[in-house]
Amino acid sequence: MFLLVLALLPLVAFGTGQASDSTARADESARTATNGLPFPWSKVRLPNYIVPVHYHLLIHPNLTTLRFAGSAKIEIDVKNNTNWVVLHSKGLDITEATILDESEAHLSDRVLPVLEYPPHEQIAIFSPKILNSGEKYFLYLQFAAPLGSGYHGLYRGTYKTKAGQTRVLASTHFEPTSARMAFPCFDEPSFKANYSIRIRRQAPYISLSNMPIEQTVELANGLLEDRFDTSVQMSSYLVAFIVCDFKMVTGTTSSGVEVSIYAVPDKWHQTHYALEAALKILEFYEKYFNIYYPLPKLDLIAIPDFQSGAMENWGLNTYRETALLLDPTTSSASDQLWVTMVIGHELAHQWFGNLVTMEWWNDIWLNEGFARYMEFVSVDATYPELRVEDYLLGTCFAAIGRDSLNSSRPISCTADNPTQIKEMFDTVSYDKGACILHMLRHFLTDEVFQSGIVRYLRKFRYKNAKNEDLWDSLANTCSEDEFTSGEYCYTGNQATKNAYRYTGEHMDLKAIMNTWTLQRGIPLVKVRQQGSKLFLTQERFVKTTHPSDPLWASLQKGFLWHIPLTYKTSHSQSDMRHLLDTQSGVLDLDENVDWVKFNSDMNGYYIVHYEGDGWERLSAVLRNNFTALTHKDRANLIHNAFQLVTAGQLSLNTALNLITYLQSETHNVPLIQGLGYLETFYRMVEKRGLSDVTQNVKDFILQFFQGVIDRQTWSDRGSISDRRLRSEVLSLACDLGYPPCLKTAKQFFSDWRTSNGTVSLPGDVTETVFSIGAQEPEGWDFLLGRYTTCMSEAQKEKILSALATSQDPTKLIRLLYLGMEGQIIKNMELPSLIYGVARNPKGTVLAWNFVKNNWDKLVEKFQLGSSSIRSIIIGTTAQFSSKEELNDIKDFFESIKDQSSQLRVTQVALENVEKNIMWLEKNLEALRTWLIKTLTLLQKK
Repeated sequence: MFLLVLALLPLVAFGTGQASDSTARADESARTATNGLPFPWSKVRLPNYIVPVHYHLLIHPNLTTLRFAGSAKIEIDVKNNTNWVVLHSKGLDITEATILDESEAHLSDRVLPVLEYPPHEQIAIFSPKILNSGEKYFLYLQFAAPLGSGYHGLYRGTYKTKAGQTRVLASTHFEPTSARMAFPCFDEPSFKANYSIRIRRQAPYISLSNMPIEQTVELANGLLEDRFDTSVQMSSYLVAFIVCDFKMVTGTTSSGVEVSIYAVPDKWHQTHYALEAALKILEFYEKYFNIYYPLPKLDLIAIPDFQSGAMENWGLNTYRETALLLDPTTSSASDQLWVTMVIGHELAHQWFGNLVTMEWWNDIWLNEGFARYMEFVSVDATYPELRVEDYLLGTCFAAIGRDSLNSSRPISCTADNPTQIKEMFDTVSYDKGACILHMLRHFLTDEVFQSGIVRYLRKFRYKNAKNEDLWDSLANTCSEDEFTSGEYCYTGNQATKNAYRYTGEHMDLKAIMNTWTLQRGIPLVKVRQQGSKLFLTQERFVKTTHPSDPLWASLQKGFLWHIPLTYKTSHSQSDMRHLLDTQSGVLDLDENVDWVKFNSDMNGYYIVHYEGDGWERLSAVLRNNFTALTHKDRANLIHNAFQLVTAGQLSLNTALNLITYLQSETHNVPLIQGLGYLETFYRMVEKRGLSDVTQNVKDFILQFFQGVIDRQTWSDRGSISDRRLRSEVLSLACDLGYPPCLKTAKQFFSDWRTSNGTVSLPGDVTETVFSIGAQEPEGWDFLLGRYTTCMSEAQKEKILSALATSQDPTKLIRLLYLGMEGQIIKNMELPSLIYGVARNPKGTVLAWNFVKNNWDKLVEKFQLGSSSIRSIIIGTTAQFSSKEELNDIKDFFESIKDQSSQLRVTQVALENVEKNIMWLEKNLEALRTWLIKTLTLLQKK
């Protein structure tokens, strides 16, 4: 009968349509299941006429055999008559498949065949009896597989106790397409369903899932079965289950949500700050979104083996230990900020992503851009002392860096297969998404923005949304039914569709925002002041093709943004506004002004070039009265100036002269911005072996900023701003060999080492101290030994960063292979290790050769398209700046063409190197001349 059933395949309609025999046979020959038979579905996306309604899952992760087994009974809704059920499965051994009717009676008296098509990670089950539209059925599947050795699906993790014992756990990570590795499912975000989960475990362990445990039942052989409450409707990638032996600390919000923080028992004392932050931030979101968190509990768990920063599984957020745990004795200000921001991000996802989910991965920014932006909104409201608004600038600077390459992509763009989907989780979705939302909030005002996103969340809760749904909600677009019911519409008079008033005119919000999400890149606004008039033009800002290049015109064709401009002048008391929705425009000023500064506080997402004498006017303001501009405006000017230098639109002298005011600067944000560019130049010329320029950059930084360096104390005292500056400045000063810095760091390291690591170092300077200690062979070996016994993950991260600064190539190679082996240093640290070694001039070529020689192993560990693979590619190539190195990269990408052709990041890497080459060709002599002249003047003072 088995063969007879399969002989019917070409004649069975999948839905209501039917292909001709010749078409069907040709199509089937192109897609063959693993058993050699035709597979009945050709697309990467699943058919939409079988919809899951409710999963009944049983999972037994066996921590002794390191395998798992389970069953899934999936209630399905049939939209069109069909004989086939197609869903996702990857790496699972399906041992039984049957289809049941509404009364759970078998439709067939035999086990049904399962066809598997690995290229699309799909399986198909054939029902001899047609499944009728409108009727309820159950698909029942039994399956088994080894616990994964990577970081996706249902995988095994380990940790060591203080006593040196190795403990095992099982954990999940499903986003974006790995739920199918743990159980057969309809693994697309629009297939939302309820989940009833049972987990079997042995007595020493606990189990966790999205919902609270309803009851625990004793089974034979000493097994326990935890039965969890049925979940709300959610997408498969948000399902989570864990079996471990962790301890927890628990609190309750004012609305009654039980919040728990889980960690390995030896790190339980590091969970208390996370509990405080999670309670405060969850309560903030409930008020801000005006929607209660819909589940009775929220667990946040620190997983010892976890590749991402964190994951927002509904009711069971999973975190890397460094993103959740805070050791009160060793943590720095940066550690505290990181933990708080990550919690703010994941809790925002409980609404943006979990309650309302993007319809498809092309709009993942609706999840990630919002969560990244709400980090800043929530932490600013709950921990104002952390001054997170300053870090938003860095987020937007990072977005601009990616967006100003020709290889950039629109925020919302096509993503079909798993590799393309993984690549969507990038700077564009996260950082650019956050920055355009910040711009929009200032465009609409806080109140209008907030009410609009509340409307969006209410309208689409437990559903899926698209890009345009957000703009409709923000513009108060209502159907007549919605307007009459008042459910989503708050105004007394129905608003003009997609319209808002801005500078006295009605604006089409959807048209405005489509220019930011549906086209790639970032605009450059050119401003020329002539008397009381400002002449404006806009163009696409591209750093790797200069205006003199013949390709320039083609790269500009068809680009136009609707830019909500803000600006201030020497005479204005408040910001002024203008929407630039044409290629050029003219603004009239009330009077002649000394200067004009656009993009107030960098609340907009665009670069500004002040033509004529505009840059000189602003430089004069900074030299003579820099407090006339806010610290954000000052940092914005520094950033724009050096970006324009790279793009070939401003001389390096103009940008360098602009930052000479920094000797007087009192705020850390502009100081760090200016020092960051100087450090970048230092790394570039050091790597190229340009000893004279390298020495002069070093001398300039140490002489010009000596006052700033000498003011820093080796402590954890002061504001968050003070502590951040201290960490950055002392790290750079020691790296440049500043004798007082080296002396102090060496003494701190000696005292710490003599005490066998029991003396506490100031958290803000720990990494600097370790880096200096690692330069001596004995210090490097001591740090590696200390790494294996240290119980603070944040401190272990600092040790690894320090080990990567060694000047001994043999130690750097050893470090990389320790990361690859995964015994002493876990595999999850390998991407950051590779990046750290690549930043080290002694390790740049070593790291690149390591990647080339171990590429297949790296892809096997971290998955093609993942953020880890992207950081490895970018991290190892970003330091290169010669044509020979560029050709070497091209040759390698060509040698792995089947893989590299699927990746956008390869083009990013090549463009970064091309940018470095162009920068040196155009600016090296100018840098050399400027340094000699400026150092001569400094010596005369």
